[in-house]
Amino acid sequence: MAGSRLEKVGTVFTRVRDLMRSGPVRRVQRKAEENVAEIFYEEDQIRAKFYELYGNGPKAFDLTKTSFVSTCQRFVEKHRELESRGDMKPEILLEETARALLADGVVLRRRGGERAVAAESRNPVLSMKLTDMLAEQQKDTDNVTHTPEEHTRTGPTDSSNTL
Repeated sequence: MAGSRLEKVGTVFTRVRDLMRSGPVRRVQRKAEENVAEIFYEEDQIRAKFYELYGNGPKAFDLTKTSFVSTCQRFVEKHRELESRGDMKPEILLEETARALLADGVVLRRRGGERAVAAESRNPVLSMKLTDMLAEQQKDTDNVTHTPEEHTRTGPTDSSNTL
């Protein structure tokens, strides 16, 4: 009885491994790159540029919905649509695709480096350091002259406490 369950137990990996160990199947030594053809589609290059410029995006893929279309896929489709018109140069096509998606309601945000530079150029107060602010505040307090009356007066000026 135990022999009848033998064929039902084990994965494909373990079965092939055991066949290679026992001898009926022999391993052929060859380079891994030998039979692999280099396949690059045009949309792969567009996707690479998209992920280089915009990264993964703010939200994750929703694989539970069968009708879900990622932002990258929308970008590729819009890029191919604009490219098929043929009236734009390839250098301008990426920016025009982003503008067209923005018009459709898809907001694309560039990756970190350029956004940080833009934020610093917009508002110089954001780039101030804490030490600079404290030094400036110290200079302001040193420049203010105090009158002697301010230092001698202590406590409330309530007339009921006087005797």
